[in-house]
Amino acid sequence: MQRQIRFPLSVKLVTVITMLLLFSLGGLTVLVSVMTRADVRVTAEQYNIEMNKRSAIEALALLNRVHSAAAAFLAVLDVYGGGGRDALAGIPPQTAGSLGDVFFHQNPEIAAFNLGGYCFINNLFFENQNLEAEAYTPDRMANFFALREPSSQTGASGDVLENVSLEFGLPMAFLSFQDLGGRSAGAVFSVDGLSQAYGESLNKSVLLNTAGDVIVHYDPALTRVPLNMTKAVNLEDIVASPAGSTQVIHRDEQGARFFAAYTKLPEFASIILTTAEYDKVFEGAAATTRQNILLTGAVLLIAILFIWFFSKMITVPLQRLTAASAKISAGDYELTLPVKSRDEIGLLTESFVSMSRGLAERERLKTAFGRFTNRVVAERAVSGDLALGGETKTATIFFSDIRSFTALSEKLKPSEVVEFLNDYMTRMVACVEKTGGVVDKFIGDAIMGVWGAPVSTGSPDQDALACVQTALLMRSALAEFNKDRAAAKKARIHIGCGINTGDVVAGQIGSSNRMEYTVIGDAVNLASRTEALNKPLGTDILITGHTWNLLKDKLAVEEMPQVYVKGKRKPIRLFAVLRLLDDPEGPASLSHLRRLIGAAKPNMSAVNLNEPETKYKLPDV
Repeated sequence: MQRQIRFPLSVKLVTVITMLLLFSLGGLTVLVSVMTRADVRVTAEQYNIEMNKRSAIEALALLNRVHSAAAAFLAVLDVYGGGGRDALAGIPPQTAGSLGDVFFHQNPEIAAFNLGGYCFINNLFFENQNLEAEAYTPDRMANFFALREPSSQTGASGDVLENVSLEFGLPMAFLSFQDLGGRSAGAVFSVDGLSQAYGESLNKSVLLNTAGDVIVHYDPALTRVPLNMTKAVNLEDIVASPAGSTQVIHRDEQGARFFAAYTKLPEFASIILTTAEYDKVFEGAAATTRQNILLTGAVLLIAILFIWFFSKMITVPLQRLTAASAKISAGDYELTLPVKSRDEIGLLTESFVSMSRGLAERERLKTAFGRFTNRVVAERAVSGDLALGGETKTATIFFSDIRSFTALSEKLKPSEVVEFLNDYMTRMVACVEKTGGVVDKFIGDAIMGVWGAPVSTGSPDQDALACVQTALLMRSALAEFNKDRAAAKKARIHIGCGINTGDVVAGQIGSSNRMEYTVIGDAVNLASRTEALNKPLGTDILITGHTWNLLKDKLAVEEMPQVYVKGKRKPIRLFAVLRLLDDPEGPASLSHLRRLIGAAKPNMSAVNLNEPETKYKLPDV
């Protein structure tokens, strides 16, 4: 009767696990991590919007400053020149130059100004940037302005904004506009201050025109090269959006996520885009999570120490069970283990004792099944798949024998004979098992094998083919075996194999003390006698006509003389197996085969047909 468990081990373990969950994962990591990330996201979005607004204010201030300064300069020129489209024509060159110097002194970030084809150049600006004089000559600057006619990408006031950093090798922008009188004017000015300000924090800003061209990039190196971000930031959606500013989660072409805020500057046909890398925003939250994990580790360490002391209640009984398992490994199945607890350990101990008794019984069964020669037969008997008594089956029977083994064994010591047979049998039995055959028994140096009983490979012809394949494998294995013997300066050996297919009775035969699974019948006797014919016929593998009829389209054979076998009225057709038809490397003829196996062509006239013990005779020819 099974003992009742008063204190289940599961209750003890659940108590410990619950403490770990409450102190570590449940109470700390999950709660803090989720809430922290939510707060960080709200704060990051708000801060990104604020930084975008600040960047927009800075850009708008610069653009307005350049625009206002240029408009004021136009007004001054009108005063000195009398107004109109040709105002500059009424101003002496020296006066115009002086007015330009005053203008550039008040607006040092403006590098050049153009009005109606007349170009004012801030030489001091270019000198401070260490540019060669050839880079800003009047002709070059005049050509520069002439190439920049007003385009469709204009702001509300008709302004055009363009990145011209590549022309000067400096972070520069070009702003063109028309005054109230319809005159076109343009200014080239530095955006280096914006570029540096846009990259000072985690939030990075970019100034774009509505064509997607980068005017100011937070990386000054990218401001100096042509760069279009139309596809990178979905510019078409931003331009089409009625919102003047907004905040979105954006993925770039590589799949990285960003907080992205933008503000439109319609008066200058431009957009300020401010981004913050999603992963960097949450670095602080990730650091908090790591700290929580470390704290969890400390809690787990304390818990491990607690469990270690607690586990003594479990490990001591388990150590006794381990010692008992060592006894079982040594073959001692009679165990007496004390049961000192009323939990799962106590129940396990009782089950262990019961198991040892079962193993003892199994060992007795194993000894009984040891009477079977073949492992397959024993396994089928244990599983109940082996029918008691006899049953008729169509099987292919195989016999092999070593030629002149008696004479060979007389020259060896008993231990050498055993060693020789063990080596030989290991190789040959491996060939049988490789094709699904069953070794029925060993008869001295002879091997009897069966295909089709107790299990079949599928059909009688498949069983027969598997048997012949085994014989061919043995031929190859014997060649390797003889190579090893030749290397050890030992005599070469020869074997003969006989194969026959027919109906047999398969079943368990023996006495109450010993029994074996075997096959009996005329087909078995014929296979044995067929094997004996290899020596006088000078062959190594012989099959009967019964087997040949099943495999005639798969084998290359040579028919041998018909033989009268003892107990048979009609002669038996025999065939020497050369090779499988799909094996081009096998023997091509019987003479070729005899050369390979070292057999001489037999002299049929030398066979003594009158010997009393002769089991066969050749028909008259």
